[in-house]
Amino acid sequence: MAISRGLRNNNPLNIRKSQTQFVGEVDGQDTAFKTFKTMAYGYRAAFVILRTYYKKYGCDTVGKIIKRWAPPTENNTTNYIATVSRRSNIPSGRKLSFSMGEMTAIVAAMSYVENGEVADTKAVVQGWDLMNKE
Repeated sequence: MAISRGLRNNNPLNIRKSQTQFVGEVDGQDTAFKTFKTMAYGYRAAFVILRTYYKKYGCDTVGKIIKRWAPPTENNTTNYIATVSRRSNIPSGRKLSFSMGEMTAIVAAMSYVENGEVADTKAVVQGWDLMNKE
């Protein structure tokens, strides 16, 4: 069975290459998507981006997060929101507090949508912890 691009790159939310350099980012073979030294660092980068979405852009619900992360021009955003909401057990319009419990559940669900596999909860939590060491 082939490993998904996101898992192969230790980039479970498929963060595109950009000028932003994240802690744990390494040079990889992928020309379009970032590569991280471990899965935890890939999750850390996702949490950093989502924290910016929350603080700077007011993305304080699952629906707002996914609309920004996976816009309809590139994705089936409606299905993405529904899947993340169902898998995280957080209604798409409920206001979030950016807590560990909420955000790790959301990111694990996003990872499932991006890769088609259940996220490694330990790596998700490690990513959260790495973000909070700043």
